[in-house]
Amino acid sequence: MGNLDCPDWVLAEISTLAKISSVKMKLLCAQVLKDLIGEGIDYDKVAKLTADAKFESGDVKASIAVLSFIFSSAAKHDVDSESLSSELQQLGLPKEHTTALCKSYEDKHSVLQDKLREESLRLGRLEAVSWRVDYTLSSSELREVNEPLIQLKVQSRGAMPGSTETTVVSVSADKFRVLLAELKQAQAMMNTLQ
Repeated sequence: MGNLDCPDWVLAEISTLAKISSVKMKLLCAQVLKDLIGEGIDYDKVAKLTADAKFESGDVKASIAVLSFIFSSAAKHDVDSESLSSELQQLGLPKEHTTALCKSYEDKHSVLQDKLREESLRLGRLEAVSWRVDYTLSSSELREVNEPLIQLKVQSRGAMPGSTETTVVSVSADKFRVLLAELKQAQAMMNTLQ
């Protein structure tokens, strides 16, 4: 997928997936796909599905991770189910397991692509910026005023609906001047793109 070699950890987990039946493989795929499209995963069901194969918690986590990787990589690169089936069989996944996985993938392919597209490059939206300048006194007897310290408070809408994130940054006056100059450069670059 994506014209890259398969990661070693995926190769290692193919044999773990082969330990469960193809029927349970399809049910496990359904749970992983539910999680990927944002409906959540039922870990109790997953534990029951993998109990016969005597999976330990590490095996369960690895199976979920490898299936998530396979599904999201295939959707990201718009791999059709036939090509996916061929690649997985070349990696050593039994044909009946591959068929179960690919059927699940085919059923959720467009929904998964939409979800991945929706979540890609998710940036928070700037809500508010406030600032203040703090002057600190030196500890010497002369009580000289030191360099001012600028406190920036940035509020943005979070990636999750209805959430906000607040970031507070303290910078010296010199660093603030550099930041301001770089922000002006970035704005000028963005204006040329419009």
